[in-house]
Amino acid sequence: MSRRIRFNAFQMNTVGHQSPGLWTHPRDTSHRYTDPEHWTELARLLEAGRFDAVFLADVLGVYDVYQGSVEAALKHAVQVPLNDPLALVPLMAQATEHLGFGVTCALTYEHPYTFARRMSTLDHLTRGRMGWNIVTGYLDSAARNLGLERQLGHDERYDLADEYMEVVGKLWEQSWEDGAVVNDKQRGVYIDPAKVHAIAHEGRYYKVPGIHLCAPPLLRAASRKDC
Repeated sequence: MSRRIRFNAFQMNTVGHQSPGLWTHPRDTSHRYTDPEHWTELARLLEAGRFDAVFLADVLGVYDVYQGSVEAALKHAVQVPLNDPLALVPLMAQATEHLGFGVTCALTYEHPYTFARRMSTLDHLTRGRMGWNIVTGYLDSAARNLGLERQLGHDERYDLADEYMEVVGKLWEQSWEDGAVVNDKQRGVYIDPAKVHAIAHEGRYYKVPGIHLCAPPLLRAASRKDC
């Protein structure tokens, strides 16, 4: 039986990604990472090449273990400076029609209520082309800059991740029913309140009593029918 090949580009919103020093090559243009056209050009190139998606990696800290300093990472642009990958998605989505977007977002340091809204917003703006690379983080430098002495232990990070996924799952899948948005101008009713539900989550790490702030994407109902 034949199997379809999926092509996925691997990039990062920085100068030096997974190959330190590659930015020094005369043909390398990653120094343009702050230029919007750098990313729209890449998006169009990938779509023209029939790529399925671009995966945008991310970390929240800097590499400071070598010689106990950030000097080497800074000197050689080892994933620093590093900008937010989520901000690239609307730019690249506007330049394409079919390219998907997978973005690394560490769940350890952001509340699921706000994160769920950010991802729903991007899902709307990309017409359903968003994906999430779920990570818990691995750099103590990130933890220190976010108010902790060090990152949580492995097992506790994954216990937290389990609950995090439970919360965002409830917000995305259980809060708004398909058809909740009626947009009835004659009656002056935009949302049917009977089809919007509080998730009433109360767990070890998170308490989220209310509803999801975003309506579900229109593609959600269609994708369920295709399953």
